[in-house]
Amino acid sequence: MISVLQFGGSNCDRDAVRALSAVGIEAERVWYDDGLPEETDGVVLPGGFSYGDYLRAGAMAARAPVMETVRERAREGLPVLGICNGAQIGCEAGLTPGAFTTNRSARFQCEHVHLRVENAATPWTRAYEEGEVIELPVAHGEGRFEISEDRLAALDADDRVLFRYCDAEGAVTDAANPNGSTDNVAGVLGERATTAVLMPHPERAALADVGGTDGRGILRGFATNERPSPDTVSKQ
Repeated sequence: MISVLQFGGSNCDRDAVRALSAVGIEAERVWYDDGLPEETDGVVLPGGFSYGDYLRAGAMAARAPVMETVRERAREGLPVLGICNGAQIGCEAGLTPGAFTTNRSARFQCEHVHLRVENAATPWTRAYEEGEVIELPVAHGEGRFEISEDRLAALDADDRVLFRYCDAEGAVTDAANPNGSTDNVAGVLGERATTAVLMPHPERAALADVGGTDGRGILRGFATNERPSPDTVSKQ
């Protein structure tokens, strides 16, 4: 059973449960204060505006006691996927490097974007080919991924960049970058391949009649994850 954690202000938890069900993965919503169920097979940190994005987006939810359990289980190889606000929570909680800050436009961005698959050898991207372009929606005000040059170089060296914003032909350009993210990064891995965060919404691209189906492959990562996972993600 995949646990979709709800915090005060989460608003994509039901979408995540429905999308996972659409790809044959059993999921349930779990209120953060109830703690992570022992039988949990994976965790989704869903989108929304946890605690109104006060302080910084994801900052308050990242400090909830349940996140210490999530960190511990993630270190053991439990699959964890942070989406949008969940990606912000994941970064704030130290599950992945970098940070998400205010969009370059200083506006809320709500649109469909193209993503290029940078590493297809992860549980979250095995449904795609390296270099393949997929289309997912974004909806965020603080989606700009920020990271230092040296840490980005380390991520690239270890194949920990999952997706980059690109145009429909796969070219990574500034014009295709919806929020000003460093080097167009849209999603990254933690120290294990079983931990990932991304700003676009795969759960909103899992039903053919609502947003397309390009996000299904990401959600199927919960079915392809095997625990315990390798020590790192650089050589899979």
